[in-house]
Amino acid sequence: MGEAIYLRINPKHVHYLNRVMEGYEYLGIVSTVNRNAGIVIIRTTADTVNEVRNIVAHLDIPIEVVHDEELKNFM
Repeated sequence: MGEAIYLRINPKHVHYLNRVMEGYEYLGIVSTVNRNAGIVIIRTTADTVNEVRNIVAHLDIPIEVVHDEELKNFM
């Protein structure tokens, strides 16, 4: 079963985040949920979700995890 990680980032960093995931052989697929708010989803697998979280946590850009209860504000 797939996993989803929702993040809020500066919209100008979406391309960077996507390239990082590409560099890790697509451990996660990045899609934009709300471009204006900078909300993205990284779709990954149950086997790789922790690795993706670790990668994201060590990026040199400001990133905020968006929790399920907050998503309705951006959809």
